[in-house]
This record gives sequence, C-alpha cells and structure tokens, in this order.
Amino acid sequence: MALDTKEARRERYKEIIQSFTLLDDVFMTAVFQDSLPCVDLVLQIILDRPNLHATHVVTQDTVKNLHGHDVRLDIHAFADGQEFNIEIQRARKGAAPRRARYHSSIMDANALPESTNYDDLPESYVIFITETDVLGKGQPLYVIERTIRGDGSLFDDGTHIVYVNSSITDTNTPLGRLMHDFRCPKPTEMYYDILADRTGAFKTREKGVTGMNAALERLIDEVTEEKKTAWIAEGMERGIQRGMERGMERGMERGMEHGRATERIMSIRTLMTTGPFTAEKAMDMLAIPKEKQEYYKAKL
Repeated sequence: MALDTKEARRERYKEIIQSFTLLDDVFMTAVFQDSLPCVDLVLQIILDRPNLHATHVVTQDTVKNLHGHDVRLDIHAFADGQEFNIEIQRARKGAAPRRARYHSSIMDANALPESTNYDDLPESYVIFITETDVLGKGQPLYVIERTIRGDGSLFDDGTHIVYVNSSITDTNTPLGRLMHDFRCPKPTEMYYDILADRTGAFKTREKGVTGMNAALERLIDEVTEEKKTAWIAEGMERGIQRGMERGMERGMERGMEHGRATERIMSIRTLMTTGPFTAEKAMDMLAIPKEKQEYYKAKL
C-alpha cells in the first residue's frame, strides 16, 4: 500500500480542486473572500438591482448568540443600510425554512446597538443558493416576504428571504447564466468574467492552488482529529468486549479495525455536512481507495 505522503496528498488535492465548483463551500469561501466585485455580481443579479454595491464582505463569519446557537454565515455582506447573508447549500436540510428564519433573526439581533431606534434596523436579506429545487415548485427564484392575510399587502418589516434553485441553468437569462457558473468546474466555460478570473486564480495559478491545498489540509486535519478520539474509544471498548469472548489480543485487533472504519465513516459524513462535499469527493480527500469506496458508501 502506497504511503499517503505530503506530495501524494498535494497531487490528490490538485485533482480535487479542478473538480470544485462554487457550490463547494471551501472553494466558494476562497473565491468570495475579500472580493466585492464577485459579491456585487451575485447580489445584483439575484435581487435584480444592477446599482447595488456592497461596502464590506466577510466569508465564514461566525455571528454569536450569547443565549443560544451561534451561526456561521457563508457570505456576510453589507451595503448602506442593508445586510446580506448568502448561503450555499447542497443538502436539502441545510436550507430548511426555519434555518432561514433563524439566520434572519440572529442578524437582526446583532444589527441594533443598545438604545438605538428600531427604525434603524437595516434591510436584511437571507439568500440560499441550493443545488436542488428545495421548495419543489419548479421555479428558478423564490422571493419570500411577509404579507397581511386578507388583502395580501406587504408587511414591510425590512426582512427578505430568497431561495435560488441552481438546478435551472437557463443561459438565456442573467440568473440562469449565473447558476451555470456556480455549477461549472471550468473557468474557461463560465459566462461571467469576474467569476471566471477568480475561480481560475485558485485552479491554475500557483499561489491560489497552494492556498487551496493548505485549506484542504486544515479541513482534513480538523475532521480527522475530531473523530480520532471517538474511534479509539469505540475501538477499545469493542476490543475489550471481543477480547473477553475470543482472546484479548485478537479481540483488541478487531475492535481497533472496527474503530478505524467507524472513524472513516464519521469523517466522510462530516465532510459531506461541513464541506459540503459529495460522498465520492469526501472519500477522495480522505485517500480512501476506489475499490473500498462502495463499501463505505453502503455504510453512510
């Protein structure tokens, strides 16, 4: 079995980086970090506001809640009197309506300093760009706003929730071309030059590729270290139990084997959730041999 050397990992990551799209969280983070033009393009097209320009953007921004669940926003942007959260979601459960509600509420809770008038709350926009049609009505774009039951008039509280269905890539429309670019792994085949240039920087230029390699290394280290304690504990427990039944040495060996398999399964699931990555991409990142991937897929 070949050793998983640093050089081998670097070559493996290069292949994975080439397959990344803007629906892959770790890649999207790199592309949009400190890139106001990219953020502007997305907001202008989705909200149909060509003159909108963000003044500040933070990716993977953790918004604290002293009395509850913190939120990490994929893209957190600001313009004059406006606040935006853009979320990239592959998994349906990651774009649940109540999650959109919570993101909106925690943005509000952190937007109003003490002794400030409620009228000073910024307009807030929570935008989910989803891999599939999460709301299931066949629309490319869903704009959700509160209305008054009875006459249908707008309850103008300044909150806006938007779902973008990236599976509709109608290249006859600006939104369709944007979603094509979000799903496209090749910068040369993108419609928007701003996105093509930024994605190309992380796929073809040495500095960008090196940065992506480092980001993947950190992600894998975080995932595997987090799970090691769990599989060692489970492996030891099962090993002791089986050791009593079949002989301590062999039982411990089998228990640790089970623990390693458990660790891999947990790591795959974590990457699929936090990446989020497909099962195949997660297993490639963890250097799981192709001939064993079907076994692990069946266990997920």
